[in-house]
Amino acid sequence: MTDVLATTEDGIAKGAALLQAGELVAFPTDTVYGVGVAASRPDRLASIFDLKNRPLDKRIPILVSDLSQVDGYEVDDRARALAARFWPGALTLILRGADESQAFRAPDHPVALALIRAAGPLLVTSANRSNEPDTLGADEVLIAFARQQDELAAVLDGGSVPGGVASTVVDLSVTPARLLREGPISRAELAEVVELAR
Repeated sequence: MTDVLATTEDGIAKGAALLQAGELVAFPTDTVYGVGVAASRPDRLASIFDLKNRPLDKRIPILVSDLSQVDGYEVDDRARALAARFWPGALTLILRGADESQAFRAPDHPVALALIRAAGPLLVTSANRSNEPDTLGADEVLIAFARQQDELAAVLDGGSVPGGVASTVVDLSVTPARLLREGPISRAELAEVVELAR
């Protein structure tokens, strides 16, 4: 049975403890509700794919509160400048690691940020079944996963979220940086901060 947690200090602490134990928790972000697991528990990543009925070959971004939570990936001056200007917010940065690159974002939502600060970085994707509508409230999350209540440990009920356009994605694993997806943050805004490939 999926627990519904209030977005109080106690509720966020319970959600963080579940995440650190490898459980799946849904919560509000600045666009849609997301579902995630602690990045420290990569052994549980497949459970997100199972819950969503999503192909295993799709990568999942890591949500952080700020760049201080990025570990094992290259944080250069470009990343620092972009994060200083646009985080928290609708910008996803792809950073180079020793073996592969990884997407990172700091969501502009107080509940999400509080949960990430308490639990550590989170592997997160949208809290909906694959190819089904996004969820914009806790009730919608419960409906989306009604048949999988044993798989989703909890949802933090932060009220309704606005939906909206997917984040802008910038690849910093290459030089110059590449704009992979233009979202709420425009190419022109990015170009004020970093050099972009044409």
